[in-house]
Amino acid sequence: MYKLLEKLGQNPQGSLKLFVRGLGLFVIALLFITVGYIYHYLWQVVGIALLALACLLSACGYVGIFANRWLNIFYKNRTNSK
Repeated sequence: MYKLLEKLGQNPQGSLKLFVRGLGLFVIALLFITVGYIYHYLWQVVGIALLALACLLSACGYVGIFANRWLNIFYKNRTNSK
């Protein structure tokens, strides 16, 4: 389990960057969905595809951030118990 957490949480700055990019793409996807509601439905299709990609990017980034935090908690508890 430690090896998996180390692999996922090895670059917290990169994970944060990935999370923020996914969040920005999420906002752009919502704009496309809104434009599609007003003008033509194909813009909504593009927005939904971007929304799926944005959720995937944000989830990957969040998993990396969470793994890094969780690994730090495990290391603190391991040093405190010794």
